[in-house]
Amino acid sequence: MNLPHSISSARVAAALALAGLLPALLAGCGALLVGGAVLGTGMVASDRRTTGAQVEDEGIEFRAAARIRELATLGQVNVTSYNRLVLLTGEVPGATERASVEQAVARVENVRGVVNEVVIAANSAFTSRSADGVLSTRVKATLVDAKDVQAKAFKVTTERRVVYLMGRVTEREGNRAAELASQVSGVEKVVKVFEIVTEKELGGASGAGAAPISSAASSPPR
Repeated sequence: MNLPHSISSARVAAALALAGLLPALLAGCGALLVGGAVLGTGMVASDRRTTGAQVEDEGIEFRAAARIRELATLGQVNVTSYNRLVLLTGEVPGATERASVEQAVARVENVRGVVNEVVIAANSAFTSRSADGVLSTRVKATLVDAKDVQAKAFKVTTERRVVYLMGRVTEREGNRAAELASQVSGVEKVVKVFEIVTEKELGGASGAGAAPISSAASSPPR
């Protein structure tokens, strides 16, 4: 069981600034909700991706959202791109829709990989999505507060109280971030969708490399 995690208002404010897309996660309640496809949110200077890669990721999210809308599925799918690796989360009615969504996104220009975490289930309620947004903020605040990880190296997405962590990180950083996220009250599971790099690679990293991907790996037992 997770222990309660106390977060100061200052840390929450810092996490909200880091989140950037939180309002988009809480908005919209139509038959098809595609999150993450918001442009013009501003580039993060300390992001380990190049500025070009950050812009490209926003473009991928926008184009992927459009492709999913064209499918006219009754599902609720969220798109998150990091260094051209796309994470899909949310719900669809059946296996056919789940496969169709993945195939459509995989054909988007410049996408180099898709991690499909969409589940076959009824669409989650707005209150559930709102709670997920709050959990993402709490996880980001926890990473901001930590002294041994760089919070801005991670992208955080939460779906049905499952936290997904993306980023270009070392194995130590990835494991530590997952450990911290798993300790946030309300988080049921942490899934790592990382590009694992060495400390040496980080020293001269441009963010454009194609490091090995460790996808959908659960966090260590709590």
